Amino acid sequence: MPKKTYDSLPDNYYVCQHGGCPMAATCLHQLAYPVLMKKEPVIRLINPELCQPTAECRYYRDAAPVTYARGFTNFQERMYPNQYKTFMWMLIGKFGRNAYYERRRGDTLLSPQEQKIVLDALHKVGITGEVKFDSYEKHINWYD
Repeated sequence: MPKKTYDSLPDNYYVCQHGGCPMAATCLHQLAYPVLMKKEPVIRLINPELCQPTAECRYYRDAAPVTYARGFTNFQERMYPNQYKTFMWMLIGKFGRNAYYERRRGDTLLSPQEQKIVLDALHKVGITGEVKFDSYEKHINWYD
């Protein structure tokens, strides 16, 4: 497991013991298994009866880093006041008031799914064309 992955490995992460699975080399549940076996006195194991050692396993979690976005403060500049008000309330309805502002400022990373929600809200208020979040970061997607 690469050092960056090891450093971000959550405590009590569910692991898989199917080392012979064709997806084991890229599955986070399998990559975490030997690390947690050495580190933790108790580990959480995905039921081997439910975990299939095939490419169709429903517990497969890809180890490739995912692009997260941080902040969208620049979006307001591209909108009229009424567009922004509608956009803001759509997202407050989706995330909650505090969570909206945390995401807008960049305090909380936006997962790919959350980026889609924000971009869909932009399109619903009439903003077309390419828009960029304030910044982007690559991280391991442990849970989403």
